[in-house]
Amino acid sequence: MTRDFDLIALFLDNLPIIAALTLAIYALAAVCAVREVLHSRTAQGSIGWLLSLLFLPFPTAFIYLVFGWKHFGDYEEVRAYAGRETRAERARNMKLADADTSTSWPVLTKIAQIPFLAGNKVEVLIDGVDTFESILAGIAAAKRTVLVQFFIVRDDGIGQRLADCLIERAKAGVRIHLLYDDVGSKGLSNGYIRRLCDAGVHVAGFNERHKLLRLSGPMRLNYRNHRKIVVVDGETAWVGGHNVGDEYLGLSQTFGHWRDTHVRVEGPAASACALSFGEDWHWATGQPIDPCLPDPIPQPGDEPVLTMPTGPADTFEDCGIAFAEVIARARKRLWIVSPYFVPEQAMQTALLAASMRGVDVRILLPEKADHRLVWLASYAHADDMTEYGIKVYRYTAGFLHQKVILVDDALAGIGTVNFDARSFRINFEIMLWFTHQRTISRVEEMLVEDFSRSREATQEDLASRSYAFRFVAQAARLFSPIL
Repeated sequence: MTRDFDLIALFLDNLPIIAALTLAIYALAAVCAVREVLHSRTAQGSIGWLLSLLFLPFPTAFIYLVFGWKHFGDYEEVRAYAGRETRAERARNMKLADADTSTSWPVLTKIAQIPFLAGNKVEVLIDGVDTFESILAGIAAAKRTVLVQFFIVRDDGIGQRLADCLIERAKAGVRIHLLYDDVGSKGLSNGYIRRLCDAGVHVAGFNERHKLLRLSGPMRLNYRNHRKIVVVDGETAWVGGHNVGDEYLGLSQTFGHWRDTHVRVEGPAASACALSFGEDWHWATGQPIDPCLPDPIPQPGDEPVLTMPTGPADTFEDCGIAFAEVIARARKRLWIVSPYFVPEQAMQTALLAASMRGVDVRILLPEKADHRLVWLASYAHADDMTEYGIKVYRYTAGFLHQKVILVDDALAGIGTVNFDARSFRINFEIMLWFTHQRTISRVEEMLVEDFSRSREATQEDLASRSYAFRFVAQAARLFSPIL
């Protein structure tokens, strides 16, 4: 009884502070509610936020700051500074644009704000050894600039090889910039960063100027830079699914063989990748950089390529629009490969419509899980696809991490975009799109091999799963908008 009286006395003694904190929380919830109404994307999502803010302001208001408050006006200013709106005209004036291909794919072109660029040489790189040997060889040959951007950078074997290569080039007078994502690279040691900086490498985290509790803007923990880009001298670029870590070389005892895909592009599309990096660096550090593009920009090949960076700073959900467009254009074949398959309703509808019009829709997913909650939600979504006649395959020869899409014999995409709401709406991503038959045939050959190392999910698989597994998978599916 005495303890109860002590608690009451403590409460009364601190009543003004408690009242002030309660009022502040309700005020913050009111601000969040007003902003949600003004910037609503979907009625269902907004109603969910508003009800939670009304009946449970704590902790909903703070959760909203991380997951709901999206504002990238400062990134839009960076784009304006970089001249994003004039790039299409400049490409045409420089005779780099492939007008016919751009006309054939107008939606992708408008989203990228740059046309398909002609004259590229393309090489598809399968798995980590070939990818990193190509990247490190390219960096070692750099003469002017090296731009490196990864979601994950680890201080392990391949991380040290990358650091050694960058340091050697920095000491040779090459200007080096390394940009990493703070969330993906949260385990990166300060010693690794200091070693690079001491050698003259410019290093920055994507949220370096935008800390979690930054008063002049929202919490940005939820908005991650998932791009993986390396550009050498503005002439050669590498883009794809690999991060910097030994597991991407297949050295993980847990995952074993790591199936991933990168692409090496030499030509104007590489210069477009450098411009994308420049925008991210400017936003992250506050300092614009000169990408030092070659003049004239070389055209060593014969392939048109579209460089399409997307992210939460887009006026519309551009990445989702792009994928909806290419799915809608499919007439014979639609093959999608992704480690995470958590589509929103619009994407599910687009896939089902493609299947109903007779398209060979195949979805290749990993058998193994690296993120358990996403993997469970992916199972629930994939089961829906199987029930409606879409073929779902699960890769059994290791862990699958590549992000590839193949549409008929007309279009292939390789990049960093997973087939989930996070990639379509939340993360900063990049895709390269290809229309030349040479690359399309190479991607087809690659995926046929991947399907041969996979098992097709069947209705019998669904029936054999325990009730507990199906319940947990469906529960995980409820988190789809933020996975």
